[in-house]
Amino acid sequence: MKHKLPHFLASPLLHSFAVLLLLAGCKPSASKPEGGVRHYDVDYNFVLTTDSLVLQEDRPMHMLIAPETSDSMTVRRGDPLVVAQFEIIPEDSIDSVWVKVARDQMTQGWVHESTLLASVVPDDPISQGIDLFSDGHVVAALALCFIALAAWLIRRMRRQRFHLVHIDDIPSPYPMLLCLGFSAATVLYTSIQIFVPDLWAQFYFDPTLNPFGLPRMLSLFLGLAWLIVILFLASLDDIRRCLPPGEALLYTLALLAMLAVLYLLFSVATQYFLGYFLWMLYAVLAIAQYWRRHRAHFRCGQCNAPLHERGRCPKCGAN
Repeated sequence: MKHKLPHFLASPLLHSFAVLLLLAGCKPSASKPEGGVRHYDVDYNFVLTTDSLVLQEDRPMHMLIAPETSDSMTVRRGDPLVVAQFEIIPEDSIDSVWVKVARDQMTQGWVHESTLLASVVPDDPISQGIDLFSDGHVVAALALCFIALAAWLIRRMRRQRFHLVHIDDIPSPYPMLLCLGFSAATVLYTSIQIFVPDLWAQFYFDPTLNPFGLPRMLSLFLGLAWLIVILFLASLDDIRRCLPPGEALLYTLALLAMLAVLYLLFSVATQYFLGYFLWMLYAVLAIAQYWRRHRAHFRCGQCNAPLHERGRCPKCGAN
């Protein structure tokens, strides 16, 4: 089933920013966090993401939760819904909170809050992006790894060189820094989920691209996200400069697969409190590897491309 992203998400800059949020993002649980904090209120706007949602027309009553004579109506996927009212029914064993939502003046009714939150997404492009990829980011990561591995095997069978960050890297620090920033953001995101999950729910229901004026951990996370955008664009530019088009495409694919591997590795390791030590070790090894083996020591006299060693220029072919 396809979801349409809002028009302004077609911007390349916002697509780059979404790399982090969509890969690492997860939709919060439909249940309210500890303490009963609700991150939306009356007049909050949702969009229905399930095929349909049945609304009860009659107001829920104490000791009479769902009378058999109650009329109902159905709203369909993509319908906008606005929150109109809340009702607490302590006797309800399913969910004590009922929410009245309205599509328009003629179509409005009541539904359990847990059912509502499992069927809708906030009417905001960032929240919709997180929801769209929340169930498929692991599959997407594994697919990237599989495609990159297949490309590596094909190149090896043909005895052709396959550039890969950290292993056979280009003379640019940006791919290495991108991996470090992305893994750091993964560690921080997983830490938020472990220690202060309510912060992510707050961001999901009230998202922003501005890293200022937020709680410290969210502010740092969004700051890392913007840093990753800059490093990603700088990496693409240097890849284009250092490699021919075909090899540049393969390197970019391998770089995305490396990011997927780092996400899976550090998200799991941080859940067992090993991610912090592992990230520090990874940072030291990655920087040392780049400094010793891949840093550009020379420039091509023909096209000014950076070179790690003297010899044939990979860009223009000059010696």
